[in-house]
Amino acid sequence: MNDVTQAYLQGWRDKALAFERRLNDVVLGLAPAVRLLTISIFARGHVLLEGDVGVGKTTLLRAAARGIGGAYQRVEGTIDLMPHDMIYHTHVDRDGRPRVDPGPLLAHGANLSVFFFNEINRARPQVHSLLLRVMAERSVTAFNAEHHFPHLQVFADRNRVEKEETFELPGAARDRFLMEIEIDPADDESVHRQLMFEERFHDTDSLINRIEEGQLDYRELGSVARMIQSSVQAGAAVQEYASHLRRATHRPAQAGIRLDGVDMDELILAGAGPRGMSMLVRAAKVAAWLDGRLHLTPEDLRAVFHQVIGHRVFFTPIYELQRSELAPEFSAAILRGVPAP
Repeated sequence: MNDVTQAYLQGWRDKALAFERRLNDVVLGLAPAVRLLTISIFARGHVLLEGDVGVGKTTLLRAAARGIGGAYQRVEGTIDLMPHDMIYHTHVDRDGRPRVDPGPLLAHGANLSVFFFNEINRARPQVHSLLLRVMAERSVTAFNAEHHFPHLQVFADRNRVEKEETFELPGAARDRFLMEIEIDPADDESVHRQLMFEERFHDTDSLINRIEEGQLDYRELGSVARMIQSSVQAGAAVQEYASHLRRATHRPAQAGIRLDGVDMDELILAGAGPRGMSMLVRAAKVAAWLDGRLHLTPEDLRAVFHQVIGHRVFFTPIYELQRSELAPEFSAAILRGVPAP
């Protein structure tokens, strides 16, 4: 690597860490989630946040979107939302004439950088199908034309408390998210007292406006991401470790993975596929870069393993009903059971 490339990456690492610090000022007690979100942004992957009501999911995503800059659109997941509502909307203008205007996906064209889907599990499967195309290809066909969104990153959140009038995301849609990140505030009394009594945390809009708009230039993130991926190298031992992790998701019993009360031979319907494992390496390289290294270590893979792979492992029907409890336990068991070099 030449000195120019190294300086360029160092400059962007400084920006990334400054961005991360600002997010941690906006949402207290969520440092692990903020680091994972930062990794996702520089890995150019879509993100799904999960958590209880009122823990900061929407605030974190709105703050991140402001820091990225570019055109921003937000859609509320509702049971009556239909795919065409994302493409166009019809209305009667001031002259009493019907009009068809671009919807949230098309309104800003190629400048759309963040599409925020709030409470995605309230939307119908038809909407999920359209979103799947947009996430996978960063394009959509509408009005007899192909519309491309080269800088697009989809942020979504899911309320795991309320289950009425909700639609669980199908596996194919979940696979399009680079990470599913659990939002679980730190059990720190000083943090919760600040959130309760400091007035700045009571006005979400003012709090988010503390983030410098466009702190990360959305138009450059793609080239930065490519440079990170080509610059961070993985040695033979780390590559072998990643292969062992992959095999353990397919044949856990053969890898010596055990879970209490679970028949390991009957647990797995499908393990992590090639795309999932490539996404794991992609995220791990960004984690290494943020830590100031240009070589991959087992710890980098371990740091993002559950968030990248957990939703890409499919259990047999009897165990799929217990996914919320089994998935993190399964990931942790793999990391304990597969020896790192």
